[in-house]
Amino acid sequence: MESVRLQKYFTDCGVLSRRAAEAEIAAGRVTVNGAVATIGLRVTPGVDRVLWKGREIAPTADKKYYILLNKPRGFVTTLSDEQGRRTVADLVADVGTRVYPVGRLDMDSDGLLLLTNDGALANRLTHPRHEIPKHYRVTVAGKVTDSALDRLCRPFLLDGYQTLPVTVTRLSEDVRSTALSFSLYEGRNRQIRRMCEEVGLRITRLTRVAIGSLLLDGVAEGKWRHLTAAEVDYLFGRSDNDAE
Repeated sequence: MESVRLQKYFTDCGVLSRRAAEAEIAAGRVTVNGAVATIGLRVTPGVDRVLWKGREIAPTADKKYYILLNKPRGFVTTLSDEQGRRTVADLVADVGTRVYPVGRLDMDSDGLLLLTNDGALANRLTHPRHEIPKHYRVTVAGKVTDSALDRLCRPFLLDGYQTLPVTVTRLSEDVRSTALSFSLYEGRNRQIRRMCEEVGLRITRLTRVAIGSLLLDGVAEGKWRHLTAAEVDYLFGRSDNDAE
């Protein structure tokens, strides 16, 4: 069997996304054959022994799982939390296998979250050049000026990285709050919250309502469902048609 980079091995095993694996490797929590691993190290599945925080990591079974979860607020988007907070893993414990979240949805946000044990799909959807937009409904306190709305649509410099332009529209407004629609193709850490902070807006609720044509319709808060074959093909870009 051919060797693979260690961070890809984690995604292939359905344990961590590549980005999360790199962070764990850099923190010294991963060993290969008893030695502390480094980013970029190559391993041979079935030959090299990989441990993460003392737990052996091995390839998953061939069956792939693709889950759509309606995440409530108050849950951390991770499989375990050192502070003992509730995690999305608690909500999908009955899936029947270990699946991990694709991308971020912070603890104070709610809405659509995908989970899978398919590293190929996770890599595709978290890559900066993927072509499937994420849609959010964001409620902020007070009114939003036209100048603030215009600024939100233009690139921001976050952590030394210039973001791609974001489509932001006003959905509704009254004296107490404004509902905005955000559509973006990337997901920098707390990007929408940081954008709003920069223009002086305070978010009171942030909900991911869709990923491309995938919607939350019929999935109650805290519940999940399997993706259909057509939806999986859509996410992989294997069909020109919208997921059904």
